[in-house]
Amino acid sequence: MAWQANLDLAYARHGERVVAHHQHSGPLRILQSLYPEGDGICHNVLVHPPGGLVGGDTLDITVSAESGSHGLITTPGATRFYRSEGPQALQYTRVHLQTGSRLEWLPLEALCYNQCQAENRLVMQLEPDAELLGWDVTALGLPNAGLPFVQGRFGQHIEVPGVWLERGLVDASDLRLMDSAAGLAGARCMASLFFVSGSAIERKRKQQALDTARELIANHALAATAGATSPNPQVLVVRVLAPVVEPAMQLLRSVRSAWRQELWHLADCSPRIWAM
Repeated sequence: MAWQANLDLAYARHGERVVAHHQHSGPLRILQSLYPEGDGICHNVLVHPPGGLVGGDTLDITVSAESGSHGLITTPGATRFYRSEGPQALQYTRVHLQTGSRLEWLPLEALCYNQCQAENRLVMQLEPDAELLGWDVTALGLPNAGLPFVQGRFGQHIEVPGVWLERGLVDASDLRLMDSAAGLAGARCMASLFFVSGSAIERKRKQQALDTARELIANHALAATAGATSPNPQVLVVRVLAPVVEPAMQLLRSVRSAWRQELWHLADCSPRIWAM
């Protein structure tokens, strides 16, 4: 039996406090709102009780933020796409940020099991002066457990309509993609950190953020397979290839912390659940 789950999560400012209103159907929900940084930033953990998706499952997530609100969303663990005998599993996240709002979209990795048929889709719409700091991390197989990704297909779609689109299909049988120097070169973790604005990012601010990211990358073990760029005046991106998730996530967390301080003048504050 396929699971169909929906979550509608909306952030709004009530006085000094940002609150999260949510509705759900099926096995998808958030835990209580947390305020480790004070009332102005609302932290939430997105939970999918079944623990993974099989063929035919759909997770449909809608996130919105009213002007002046700031939300942070993460997950307690990886999103697992399990083996399918044909039907596709889909996670579809739609984000809409009103003018002057902020969102941090920080789910832990999407984990593609061997023989999965899956797609992970993220579409972000930002009004002027809204900003989003987020990441997307994908792990192909479980190489450390001796369970490589040798069959299956995984589609990835990240879009800011009219501004930025990254779309690709990873087919485990395409050895030129999986193993050649022009493809993944044997890496089994693909990761991106992105800062997106509803308006053009001021030039000096953008350059400082890129310089900071490049310095952190240059001093990291993944320096040869990571880079920072600005594909559009409204977008900054750090891209990483790694053999496994852990070093890629370590690098993204360090850049995320630096960008949070540099772009938003906010102290580093990692979700509490990451330390558990």
